[in-house]
Amino acid sequence: MSKITMAQGAGGERMQDFIRKFVLSELRHDIGEIPLSALDDAAVVEGIVFTTDTYTVKPLFFPGGDIGLLAVAGTVNDLSVMGATPMALSCAMIVEEGFDEDGLLKIMRSMSAAADDAGVSFVTGDTKVVEKGAADGLFVNTSGIGRRSQHLDGNIERVRASREYEWSWPNDSAIADGDVLIASGQVGNHGVALLSFREGYGFETSVKTDAAPLNRLIESALEAGGVTAMKDPTRGGIANLLNEWAEKSCIGLTVREEDIPLNPSVISACEMLGIDPLEIGNEGKVVLAVVPEAAEDVLKAIRTSPEGRQAGIIGEATSAIDGVVLETHTGGRRLIEPPVGDPVPRIC
Repeated sequence: MSKITMAQGAGGERMQDFIRKFVLSELRHDIGEIPLSALDDAAVVEGIVFTTDTYTVKPLFFPGGDIGLLAVAGTVNDLSVMGATPMALSCAMIVEEGFDEDGLLKIMRSMSAAADDAGVSFVTGDTKVVEKGAADGLFVNTSGIGRRSQHLDGNIERVRASREYEWSWPNDSAIADGDVLIASGQVGNHGVALLSFREGYGFETSVKTDAAPLNRLIESALEAGGVTAMKDPTRGGIANLLNEWAEKSCIGLTVREEDIPLNPSVISACEMLGIDPLEIGNEGKVVLAVVPEAAEDVLKAIRTSPEGRQAGIIGEATSAIDGVVLETHTGGRRLIEPPVGDPVPRIC
């Protein structure tokens, strides 16, 4: 009898197969402007954007953040990349018996600070305590709802001035030939920060998590207009994000290695560990696809945000190729394969 593996929950192809086999084949999912079957970061039902996430990060505290910051940032960002303004969150916790009260208080205060930063409130939740050994300290689930951004209609009008665009919400299937790809900043920081703090890896780094709510940055991009799709490169990193876009939009994507923002310390750590920084998860970055005429305006708008100061154009969509191609520093080209899973387990 087959058993569930860690890879099936780590992003990438294995998780997509898992969702299709156990979720889409068994659960009703036929409602909404953006339904469950689209496998976007959130669903849209009668104009309301809804998302949910469960966080099992290990360790619970890491350089620059903790599970509380992670939970709020992740849920806020999943709403925002769909073109929504986050409204309210839920918080459900599974706490292991014996968990330190001071640690829990610190996490709750971190959640509160992150929610204040994003301008959202908690409106409901649930708490369960399980016996010692039945959980790894603390698991957190956060759900969120959002309303359509006040800038979304103007954003889509600018898209339609450039080309035909059938959607009323940005989504993974909406990218077309010529769209410009923009990354909001350095990728790989979150995964490397976690690895540096885990027992057994034996290296030190100054890299901190990039976890942060990005709703204000994204609102600025929508106000500039011309955004066709947005996504945060969480599990599986930017490699998984690009491959999902290429598959769902039926378009090739080309990115330039020299233009992808990377912290030198992240590069060094990945070389030491033998992992690809493009496959490492992030929790405070977003990649946007933008019509060419709007790319510089969107880039300028993003850079006004503290989280977007290192934003840059990293590539384009093109019908001339299949899949995702990386133009290397040396002038070569290689295919970026969809990762099987994230090389860093339990990053969120």
